[in-house]
Amino acid sequence: MSIRFCSLSSGSSGNCLFLSSGGSSVLVDAGLSGKRVAQLLNQIGESPRSVAAILVTHDHIDHISGIGVLSRRFDIPVFANAATWRAIEDKIGEISPKNIREFSTGSEFDLAGFDIKAFPISHDAADPVGFTFCKGNIKISVANDLGCVTPEVERELKDSSFIMLEANHDTEMLWVGRYPWYLKKRIAGDRGHLSNEDTGAALLRLAGGRTKAVLLGHLSKENNYPLLALETVRGILSQEGIEVGREMHIDLSFRDKISRIYTITDREVY
Repeated sequence: MSIRFCSLSSGSSGNCLFLSSGGSSVLVDAGLSGKRVAQLLNQIGESPRSVAAILVTHDHIDHISGIGVLSRRFDIPVFANAATWRAIEDKIGEISPKNIREFSTGSEFDLAGFDIKAFPISHDAADPVGFTFCKGNIKISVANDLGCVTPEVERELKDSSFIMLEANHDTEMLWVGRYPWYLKKRIAGDRGHLSNEDTGAALLRLAGGRTKAVLLGHLSKENNYPLLALETVRGILSQEGIEVGREMHIDLSFRDKISRIYTITDREVY
């Protein structure tokens, strides 16, 4: 038993994640054009016609812009909570009523062979969520676009085999950068985005459990560098005696290309 995971795109220019197991696949968000999502799926040997559902984390345009087109063209159900549906219904065009599916934040539901939980996260959107995906003893967690790792988020991430967690910005780069003051405050706030340092501290609290690999997500183009994010998180873990690369593997997602395609089992991630 295994789960395949890939970040097709992660960042403010568009977000889309792919998961599959046993011949069924789902997308988390579709913040690129429908055509671009289809192209990226083809690059990893998948077809949008095989996608069983699109799960929506929140209503910001970099997470929803391709949802309507994909649903209409390939007859894909879209799952979101009630507040998110209200926020996106005028932005994504008409969707067939049979493909409008609703879940409650905090709920668990079965879909495409996964046991899925939608858990609340802290972000300036209508009702933003992260997701856990379980199959047998395998657990994958996704938490992007959050200003802080609350105790509830930490409980949901705990004992995940694989985690995708935001590492949006370097704190110093943000504060000395060219963004206007109000935007800097928004990004750095509890309903904004996680810094590299925040992410490292959260992973330090999760170390020692079952987590074998972490994919850093939603890196800022203006206020971060991939190598800086990677080395900051690795450094925080290493300073506390966590053997990065053996106890926990840390990797990067990208805004302009797909990540590695990961295979997650109950024993290893490769």
